[in-house]
Amino acid sequence: MCLSCFSRFRPRYKRLVDNIFPLNPEEGLVKTNMEKLTFYALSSPEKLDRIGEYLYQRASRDISRRRTGYVMIAMEAMDQLLTASCHSQTLNLFVESFLKIVQKLLESPDADLQILATNSFVRFSNIKEDTPSYHRRYDFFVSKFSSMCHSAYAEPQKRSKLRLAGIRGIQGVIRKTVSDDLVENIWHSTHMEKIIPSLLFNMQESGHYQSPDLEPDVEETGKMINMQEDPSGLAETCLRELMGGASFNHVKNVIQPVLIHFDCHALWNPNVFATHCLRMLMYSVMSSYSHLIVNCILAHLSDHHRFSPSIIRAKIADALSKIIAIAAPESIGPTVLEVVYTTLSLMCIELISDDTVVDFIRVIMNIQDIALTSTILSDSQRYNLHALVASLFTLVPLVAPLINVSRTSIHPATCYLLDRR
Repeated sequence: MCLSCFSRFRPRYKRLVDNIFPLNPEEGLVKTNMEKLTFYALSSPEKLDRIGEYLYQRASRDISRRRTGYVMIAMEAMDQLLTASCHSQTLNLFVESFLKIVQKLLESPDADLQILATNSFVRFSNIKEDTPSYHRRYDFFVSKFSSMCHSAYAEPQKRSKLRLAGIRGIQGVIRKTVSDDLVENIWHSTHMEKIIPSLLFNMQESGHYQSPDLEPDVEETGKMINMQEDPSGLAETCLRELMGGASFNHVKNVIQPVLIHFDCHALWNPNVFATHCLRMLMYSVMSSYSHLIVNCILAHLSDHHRFSPSIIRAKIADALSKIIAIAAPESIGPTVLEVVYTTLSLMCIELISDDTVVDFIRVIMNIQDIALTSTILSDSQRYNLHALVASLFTLVPLVAPLINVSRTSIHPATCYLLDRR
């Protein structure tokens, strides 16, 4: 019996799938046959899972044989079927085969196949499924995309593409899971401890955040970098979106890996990058939750009390004093604000030395600015802050006699209190 006769006994969906592959893979997907396969899948949605499984088997065989051209054709066919059948009731079964192909490609050592798989996953993440799958897990994808963000590929251009693909993959996982509380909890600390350091790593790898000139204008800096197609800009955008979607119970899970990353990579001294990131997070989080970031940093500063050098604690205090004013008035009351500044000042008194006096003065000036500009403090609380600033200024000559703080930079109310001492 000839092969053509034997093929007639094969299931129709297998014949349709085989027909989309040309004899020469360079010719690409056979579009007319792909249209027939799509029509068949829409007409017989119960066959969709079998089509997906057969495509997965063919793709796996081609991957093992290193026939990259046929693998790309199979992936393109999967993408088209996924888009056409997005409202099918049997889509979940097809998605399982789709994700198995994506995972197979991501496990491949070929960088081009990894990028191809990531692009397909990102397209899949934009599809809103009518019936969510509660048993589906994304642990592998979180780990793999995070590792791609740290790619050390020898060729710089390919390394940048792999890192961009990793960040886009993380965005896709977040987009697919953050909107549905019933699916896997992406906010769990095990996931955040992989995602957050990967994003921060790409941000710190660029030179955009190393200059103090960029520090005051956080939002403009973000817009400027996002216009460039580089990993640092995309990582910042992803981190902003992640922080913006965090609920009350999830803010801590995002902030703690950030602070730990600053510790592990010695980013507190100098603290330009750390301050930029913290200000960016303060602007990105929901305004009613901004006080949670302040509390996390205070707790982190307290944890550094015993084992960290005074210069590191002074830099953390300096960063905190620069971002606390961003906290929304409705999220942090006047009494709490006064207590925070008093605590911060007491820490600075403990830390002041020849090495930390400059940071000490910065914290003092930031407290004075709050006393001048805050709309939620009463007159008596403002006066208390001026008195606190005056007390702190008297310590500067005792520690660093050579440093002369100009009285023109001190508010008249503070000068009055200084003259009375």
